[in-house]
Amino acid sequence: MRHARSGTAGSTSGRTGRPRSAEADAAILAATRDALCELGWSKLTMGDVSARAGVAKTTLYRRWAGKNELVVDAVAELFDTLELPDRGSLEADVEYVVLQFAELLRRPEARTALMAVVAESTRDEALRDRIRSAIVDRQKRLVVLGRERAQARGELPYDADGDLAGRTTDLIFDVIAGTVVHRALVSAEPVDELWVATFTALLMHGLQGPAA
Repeated sequence: MRHARSGTAGSTSGRTGRPRSAEADAAILAATRDALCELGWSKLTMGDVSARAGVAKTTLYRRWAGKNELVVDAVAELFDTLELPDRGSLEADVEYVVLQFAELLRRPEARTALMAVVAESTRDEALRDRIRSAIVDRQKRLVVLGRERAQARGELPYDADGDLAGRTTDLIFDVIAGTVVHRALVSAEPVDELWVATFTALLMHGLQGPAA
């Protein structure tokens, strides 16, 4: 069972009391990323975050049950800035979002926070579920939008099988996100325009290349 995301400014936590403040939420999530970069996962505490954000610790616990939920939402807020403007073709759309994703991963707070939660999730199933629901499933919206645009342009066929469409969306997301994360964070190689163009061509045409 996947966990509902509860740490963003527009969501509700199921608790009663004072209305949520978008400004306070943004300050808390930014403070979380700063603290994570400086202290690392193991040393980060809710008290560190409350001090940096200038809010009471009770304010944090009204919004998030603990550190895991808070850090995931701090990472998710960064990923929610990704967008997919219409560049006129599927290939151009893919290149744009890959470059945008790589630029996000160059930010120390994004890189550190993402690697920290992924590492911790290897021994915490609940955290893994939260990453899936708050980050992965949410960002699949970009794949869905890109495919819908490509279908409307006639670049891709429409999906007759809803289950197959869902599996295809998952696979496309895994290929793009997995490749870029590995390139940027594991191999620590540049994700520049030449690499992105080569990767996109491989994604579009496969190993055999475009038909003659």
